[in-house]
Amino acid sequence: MEVEAANKEAAPPSPLSKIVLVASIAAGVQFGWALQLSLLTPYVQLLGIPHTWAPFIWLCGPISGLLVQPIVGYYSDRCTSRFGRRRPFIAVGSSFVAIAVFLIGYAADLGHVLGDPIDKTTKTRAVAIFVLGFWILDVANNMLQGPCRAFLADLSGDDQKRMRSGNALFSFFMAVGNVLGFAAGSYTRLYKIFPFTLTGACDVYCANLKSCFFLSIALLLILTTVALTAVKERPFSWQPEPGNAGGERKPVVPFFGEIFFALKELQRPMRILLLVTCLNWIAWFPFLLFDTDWMGREVYGGKAGTGPQGEIYDRGVRAGALGLMVNSVVLGITSVWVNPLARGLGGMKRLWGVVNFLLALCLAMTVLITKLAESSRHGAAVPAQPPTGIKAGALALFAVLGVPQAVTFSIPFALASIFSNNSGAGQGLSLGVLNLAIVLPQMLVSFASGPWDALFGGGNLPAFLVGAVAAAASGILSLTMLPTPVSDLPSS
Repeated sequence: MEVEAANKEAAPPSPLSKIVLVASIAAGVQFGWALQLSLLTPYVQLLGIPHTWAPFIWLCGPISGLLVQPIVGYYSDRCTSRFGRRRPFIAVGSSFVAIAVFLIGYAADLGHVLGDPIDKTTKTRAVAIFVLGFWILDVANNMLQGPCRAFLADLSGDDQKRMRSGNALFSFFMAVGNVLGFAAGSYTRLYKIFPFTLTGACDVYCANLKSCFFLSIALLLILTTVALTAVKERPFSWQPEPGNAGGERKPVVPFFGEIFFALKELQRPMRILLLVTCLNWIAWFPFLLFDTDWMGREVYGGKAGTGPQGEIYDRGVRAGALGLMVNSVVLGITSVWVNPLARGLGGMKRLWGVVNFLLALCLAMTVLITKLAESSRHGAAVPAQPPTGIKAGALALFAVLGVPQAVTFSIPFALASIFSNNSGAGQGLSLGVLNLAIVLPQMLVSFASGPWDALFGGGNLPAFLVGAVAAAASGILSLTMLPTPVSDLPSS
């Protein structure tokens, strides 16, 4: 992991305007993620994908994150292209996103062309095309995010405050992408802008999804093109190491060997950061996976399916979607204030610790809101909508969670960049290693939350309470064990 040290020059930090342009790519990436969260589950049902297949489809995200981000980070640290180290990977990732979105949006049409009957429940060929596109999309998104954050660290030079600002801006543009994606997904007449999307194999809902994805492709490609055109990179070149007068390149360790040595040789600050991050995401994932289900099932008292209880459940899910929109707005506003908040609380690690306690409190409050909702419908044959106060409390919970989410999307990545910069490690590989502490908890929660909830009678509250305990532990470790970056130390 001495790539940075071998090629490092004392370059001043780039202007903030260039960092803003690179960070804005996150809006295009997150637009697509928001569409996945809000529209793809009903689309899966339209194609007739069996419910039991759904977990395997959604496993693509953590699996690609487990493999793709570290691999891309490793090779982007060593890329000697004349276009730079990060820009080629960002360009290729954007191109693959466009291809994947086309396959997803046109899965029903392509399946019909290849022989799927329109009246058949499960459209086999369309399902195969959809799954292929979905996996390509997740891989491409992981190709984009790691190099983008590494590019921000490169542009920041040795300026730790600039690294923090770059990651806060990345978090802000993620929130912008969320708001745009949820807004586009909620507008049911968007397909009229692209009337050709409505076909015999693709109904109004499907046409609306295609239209949303057209906007997603356009936004991502525009932002990526502007950023990569306006922000240049200095090409990376191998330099002779001390005692190597001939300048021969050091034998390259295979990727998985490099990952093994990177994990083995991690310095204490990075090891603690990985532990805090892991606990943090064990706290986040139960709520991120089941937030709208919690609204439909526990708060509104419905059940997925048809009939009166199915209608109540759908209302709860739509209320949860509104909560996600509010959450994204608060996330965006808070992202702008991450640096002032960190200064006010005495540094990044203190801010992260405090908001982890806030996250633990919010997850624990889901129990209170659920019990109040159950009490309000006690004895009713068919659940009615919960009282206004309970709905307001649930939406307020979504809003407050935007604050710790903004910090989670910025501070850990800034700390990883700072710690890797101090140790001379490659930014790309270091951020890829940090991503392991995010995707491994996601896989753990995906596999364990269902049986764990069933052990306590079903529902989402058992997993939420485990998340609350993990968030509190993450907060304690952040405040007591995480090293303080130099930029947070008081001036002498």
